[in-house]
Amino acid sequence: MSRIFDVVQSLSGQKNSIVIPRPYVRFFAGDQQALVLGALLNQIVFWSGVDSSCEGGWFYKSHKEMGEDLETLSEDQVGRLVKKLCTKYLPGIIETKNQKVNGTPTAHYRIDGDALIAKIFPPELDSAKVRNGKRESAESNPRNRGMETAEVQNGNRESAESFLYTDQDIQIIKPSSCPDATLPDESLGENLSEADFISRHPQAVVCSARKRQWGGKDDLICAEFIWSKIIAMYEQAAETCDEVAKPKEPNWAAWANEIRLMVAQDGRTYKQICSLFKRANQDGFWGKNILSPSKLREKWDELSLKLSAPIGTQSRPSSYVNMDFSKQDYSSIPKGFRGGAAS
Repeated sequence: MSRIFDVVQSLSGQKNSIVIPRPYVRFFAGDQQALVLGALLNQIVFWSGVDSSCEGGWFYKSHKEMGEDLETLSEDQVGRLVKKLCTKYLPGIIETKNQKVNGTPTAHYRIDGDALIAKIFPPELDSAKVRNGKRESAESNPRNRGMETAEVQNGNRESAESFLYTDQDIQIIKPSSCPDATLPDESLGENLSEADFISRHPQAVVCSARKRQWGGKDDLICAEFIWSKIIAMYEQAAETCDEVAKPKEPNWAAWANEIRLMVAQDGRTYKQICSLFKRANQDGFWGKNILSPSKLREKWDELSLKLSAPIGTQSRPSSYVNMDFSKQDYSSIPKGFRGGAAS
């Protein structure tokens, strides 16, 4: 193992804050999951050097423990991210195998340190690199990467985490104590860097600095709920019609941003958003026409009026809109949204 990798290993991972070296983020540039992939690789490199490592360079760390290290990531999400690291970006560099620990099968890892360094830090004379068939010019200024975290690469998407940028490293501060439900600052200009944009909106888990769109964790969960209902509708239709094709995955930054605006600007709750969309999705007419948060927001008043529960025999003004959601079935709505009040 090279001395350079020993130094990198000693700088990777911390207990109270997760520091992501910029070279890791640059390596994954262009992938929507660049930040969380960098954070995960950072922790894997860190754990490869702990005293509890096994013989032969192998060490073990469960997906659940990795998720706890990175905050809010589920065991399944970590599993998919690890697979992406090992098969897409670092095949042959990060090895994996299952081996029992105290009688329980546990994922074990081994890193080829020299190969990782060669991959992360290519020769300086190589002024350009090719990744996924696209040529990317090497950049001297890390703030001008132009990385678009909201764009989906190869159709895959994971929830990113809240990030606070510093000059040399990117830190995930846990937990965040900076609530920010404000709209994008129109005075920031068109050339606002990704780092500056996220530093102004530390709650963002998905964003597009170029379009000044962002959403927090709950906004993204709500957007995913809406998408799941749309996909289910298309899958049901495909059972009787072979010509029905699965729709293209949405722009998650735009969807989460629209959800955020409905909560922050329109005064809706996540529970109301999920409930009204569910009713629209089950309606023969509206189900085919309300296929995004923006359309739901645009037609909110009309949907609330036409899809509200029967008023009964009591006389109501013609403009009355029933906003009582107490009798709705919320079993399929994400648990965090069943309380009623937006956080």
